[in-house]
Amino acid sequence: MGRSGGANPEVDISAVQKMLSATSGSLLTSLLVTPLDVVRVRLQSQPNVSTPPRPTTPPITSFTNLPPTLGVTSCCREVFWVNNTSPICLAAGPTITTSIDSSAAGCAVDETRRKTYTSTLDGLRKIARNEGLSSLWRGLSPTLVMAIPANVIYFTGYDVLRSSRRSPINRHIPDAYAPLIAGSIARVAAASVISPIEMFRTRMQAAPSGTSGMGVFKETMVGLRKLVNAQGYTSLWRGLTLTMWRDVPFSGIYWWGYEAGRNRLLDLRYPSMGHEHARSTMHKDENHSATFVDSFLAGAISGAVAAIVTTPFDVGKTRQQVLERDDRKPPKAEKGALRPEERSMPRFLYHIWKVEGAPGLFRGWAARCLKVAPACAIMISSYEISKKMARNMNERRANER
Repeated sequence: MGRSGGANPEVDISAVQKMLSATSGSLLTSLLVTPLDVVRVRLQSQPNVSTPPRPTTPPITSFTNLPPTLGVTSCCREVFWVNNTSPICLAAGPTITTSIDSSAAGCAVDETRRKTYTSTLDGLRKIARNEGLSSLWRGLSPTLVMAIPANVIYFTGYDVLRSSRRSPINRHIPDAYAPLIAGSIARVAAASVISPIEMFRTRMQAAPSGTSGMGVFKETMVGLRKLVNAQGYTSLWRGLTLTMWRDVPFSGIYWWGYEAGRNRLLDLRYPSMGHEHARSTMHKDENHSATFVDSFLAGAISGAVAAIVTTPFDVGKTRQQVLERDDRKPPKAEKGALRPEERSMPRFLYHIWKVEGAPGLFRGWAARCLKVAPACAIMISSYEISKKMARNMNERRANER
């Protein structure tokens, strides 16, 4: 990519064709990786609590002495409350016997386990079983609304910065560092534009179970409206600093790894080659299969490495954006003190490390890698193939003139 995309201007692809290539990749990527993103958000935003052991009280075998006002005792998702606001669904209030309380407590433990995710696969299984398969694509609409303009800005901007003769990066930055700088600049522009949409998507995906898709959408809209009324429109960019801390180094690492990976794969295929100009020519002239395989492998590997390195920033961003879903102004921990989520990014991440250790900073890393690696591979390979198809079409048109 990069300068490898700088073909002859007479047969190069237009900015519109690059945008369409980014759009097609965005659609395919969003459909395939949204379930993993839902699990990642749930894992990172759930409280850091351990599930209590299930009570060992023997099950109730006799129902002859039960109070007449008991009604039905079961998990909260299965019965209605009767003058009872506790998280355990009991109909008779304080008159229930100890054995009934123990049984209900066990049911509450089941409910807690149902809503607690211990791994990526556990999250996928529980969300699909308890909330329906469609819940794994919760937030897909804002994901598409966010991904398409973001990737158009991101990929097109990167291509311009790397291939344009007027780009200051090509004139002043050594080629070894150009992907780091170009990727970072392109990500800053894209993240600034779509940050409010990303907050909307994150809050939708973090919503607890028990609400329909439209209900979650309306609830999230109401929550954001309250947030804007309480803290102003700038609150929609809450977490942008953390997003930058995550996405800017991610993009720099990703594009550096991607270009280095593609060049390495090309060197393995053509051992006698190695000059930058020769690589550029071969990238342009290689067939569709080679383009797909090289871009897919390089994108997956560099995306996985970048995802692992930047996971702590992703954890911090997610927790800050889902903070106080009731959208009231967060109260202070003490007079003059800030809550951990309100601190600066380094202090907040230090707090997570101090309280939860390294596992807290890297919570959800597997779900993030499982999402990011294939997403990067699918997106970049779709983008490269679409660009190659557009370039071939332009070449045929040029030859017909």
